[in-house]
Amino acid sequence: MYPTAFRPSRESRRPIRVSFEFFPPKTPEMEATLWSSIERLAPLGPSFVSVTYGAGGSTRERTHNTVSRLVRETDLKPAAHLTCVAATKAEVDDVVRSYHEAGVRHIVALRGDPAEGVGTAYTAHPGGYERSCDLVAGIKRIGDFEVSVSAYPERHPEAGSLDQDLDALKAKVDCGADRAISQFFFDNDLFFRYLDRVQSRGINIPIIPGILPVQNFKQAANFARRTGASVPDWLAARFEGLEDDVATRKLVAAAVAAEQVLDLVDRGVTDFHFYTMNRADLVYAICHLLGLRAAPAAAEKAAA
Repeated sequence: MYPTAFRPSRESRRPIRVSFEFFPPKTPEMEATLWSSIERLAPLGPSFVSVTYGAGGSTRERTHNTVSRLVRETDLKPAAHLTCVAATKAEVDDVVRSYHEAGVRHIVALRGDPAEGVGTAYTAHPGGYERSCDLVAGIKRIGDFEVSVSAYPERHPEAGSLDQDLDALKAKVDCGADRAISQFFFDNDLFFRYLDRVQSRGINIPIIPGILPVQNFKQAANFARRTGASVPDWLAARFEGLEDDVATRKLVAAAVAAEQVLDLVDRGVTDFHFYTMNRADLVYAICHLLGLRAAPAAAEKAAA
């Protein structure tokens, strides 16, 4: 059962709110795709848009450039991802200050994947932030930032148990986290059971469901395996035999995503965070089904 604290009545339910995640482009072609997607989705009035971040100077620079451009050229509220990986506290703090100077007031604080890649043991950088809760506390000390963190309905792949994972989430909340964005999932019951566990631990920040519209089933399934998210048999069956049928695959993808989000709405969810993969069409269609419409002026500007 969906916890009462998270399930408003239909009469008091808030309007649907969405946010979008993008990743910084590596090539001019990818940059064009990214900004085309941003222009397509911006008129829907997202609460914020987040930009992912990786270890290494070039990736950090691309993230900073993308976030800075969002501040300069759009009315969107960017949320910059930040990790503890491969950097000292001083280096991370400098990045935080640079975001503040650029006008960013929202950071998504993450521990980050091991520098050697997913599946290898994580080792904190000497002199760096050891855990994401330490990073949250560090960000809060530096400036007036809103801080989002991650949550895992099926537990983090490195956590020994869901209880250990909830301990980690509680630590992030105690250090000042304002909200959590969940890892994507395909079984809504898993998400609601997780919310029950979260509430029972006295964790009362909003937990926003992360939604991954399936653009390509094989890629999504591989991604899910790496991140510890389960792929139901029924989902695999929906895409069976469509590997070379792009047109039908898109229709099925839209139907699957619509079923998931509309079921979440029927069960009281009003906030969604979409992992866009820098593609707009499927996400835009889902938002339309959720009742979101571009403001007339924004729609005219986007079409110009």
